[in-house]
Amino acid sequence: MRYALSIPNFGPFQQVRFVAEIARDAEEAGWDGVFVWDHLLGWNGNEVADPWAVLTAVALATKRVRLGPMVTPLPRRRPWQVVRQVVTLDHLSGGRAVLGVGLGFPPHEEFGVFGESEDAATRAGILDEGLDIVTGLQTGAAFTYDGAHFQLQDVLFAPRPVQRPRVPIWVAGSWPHRAPFRRAARWDGVVPIMAGEQMLPTIEDMRAIVAYTLEHRSTDAPFDAVYTGFMPNDVAEARGQADELASFGVTWWQVSPAWPEESVEAFRDQVRAGPPRGDDRAPDATAARMT
Repeated sequence: MRYALSIPNFGPFQQVRFVAEIARDAEEAGWDGVFVWDHLLGWNGNEVADPWAVLTAVALATKRVRLGPMVTPLPRRRPWQVVRQVVTLDHLSGGRAVLGVGLGFPPHEEFGVFGESEDAATRAGILDEGLDIVTGLQTGAAFTYDGAHFQLQDVLFAPRPVQRPRVPIWVAGSWPHRAPFRRAARWDGVVPIMAGEQMLPTIEDMRAIVAYTLEHRSTDAPFDAVYTGFMPNDVAEARGQADELASFGVTWWQVSPAWPEESVEAFRDQVRAGPPRGDDRAPDATAARMT
């Protein structure tokens, strides 16, 4: 099991230097990843930072942890710009970047208020084409694409990322919708949430999600399954949950601040206390795939 922080890019966490300090503390305390949300608003008037600027600060403040957007709404970004950003981050961090992608949520605040389509099927089509382009532009060869949403002609991007054949891609989805998890099965990892008010999956939800996603894999290459949930303060209890999650294929457990219910300082205390590390430190699936 690997352990990560998943940090908002708004509210008190829009302060870039502050998040860099948290990332430095996390690395020193034994966490394995520091991921950053990608929202434009959250809600109108909210204080928000650009996630790529935050990730740049995290990369400069750390030497070991994996990092990346978790997740970026690829349908509201130009995929070639995302390639430039994530490849630059991969070089800056020495090959530690992960690209988390999804449809974007909430659709009105991320798309509708800017005059873009909130329709899930439309955004799904843009996401799939965007993923094709993100992959093709990292090959180091001239890339041509003729899709419904994007067209490219003999585009050659350099440099290539440090990681080969490309930066690993984790795909988000809302369970129990099935299509996002069939999509995730084609890539390198899955980052589920729940549709509706629950948001965070239970361990039993996660068991079903992992089973369904792995059932649709067409390769036996390493695959990351990312559980997002609150971590018990009791280390023995947390380790028991980690062992159960790992038993059916979960490779990462990421935690976010329960802000505003939880104080920022309480979250920093949790970070400094470190994850419930024991003998469960499994190989990093993304690293295994790329070497």
